[in-house]
Amino acid sequence: MFGSELITNSVENTKQSGPAIVPFITAGYPDKDSFLDLITALAKTADVIEIGVPFSDPMADGVTIQRSSHAAIESGVTLKWILEELKTLNTKTPIVLMSYLNPLYVYGYDQLVEASLEAGIDGFIIPDLPIEEGEEIREVFNKAKLAMIQLVTPATPENRINTIAKHSTGFLYAVTVKGVTGGNEGLSKEVVGYLETVKASSNIPVCAGFGVRSKADVELLEPYVDGIIIGSALVEAIEQKITATDFLNTLRA
Repeated sequence: MFGSELITNSVENTKQSGPAIVPFITAGYPDKDSFLDLITALAKTADVIEIGVPFSDPMADGVTIQRSSHAAIESGVTLKWILEELKTLNTKTPIVLMSYLNPLYVYGYDQLVEASLEAGIDGFIIPDLPIEEGEEIREVFNKAKLAMIQLVTPATPENRINTIAKHSTGFLYAVTVKGVTGGNEGLSKEVVGYLETVKASSNIPVCAGFGVRSKADVELLEPYVDGIIIGSALVEAIEQKITATDFLNTLRA
């Protein structure tokens, strides 16, 4: 089992009670040498691991992910480097790459699929690719059984949520806030109604992300989703020398 099927299965069958935990890290940050060690450690706690491909204009990301992305680019992290590094990784935890479209397009879709399968990648999240423009790459990924995880937001109309859900594989990504990642205000209880709509629209697991920073956020979301994605808060914890697995375990507790 691999690809979209493995992702769905992992989210539905969490390693511990409660929602699946999906940590996000920026590839090669805070340093390239610890990249594989960090993933190996996360795999002991995570149900899916999301790895960000550094990009010069990460428009969906807040200051934390922007900072980590720019630092990784400065240290020489590229999509090719990430795929080469992951070839040496041995983990059963599914891995998803979050990348803006440009690096994938430049790499070439057919070559990307070949390299991804060799590297053990199970799927992709492409936040700047509208559903109407994604048919070509979805077809390539579906043929290879790689997940194409789509995003919906609180601003997405219900009929469009239904359309996007039908095209998503692996899981459906429910953005919990309007705006970019890494907000400090905490999640509003108003998100509950939106998540109920998303869950009712999806035949695959729903994972919620953006703005998840605390155990209270996890508790708010848990009844309405299958998994929780933690990005900016985890990157900040790593910057503060907090062990990544310890931080994730505080959210699970």
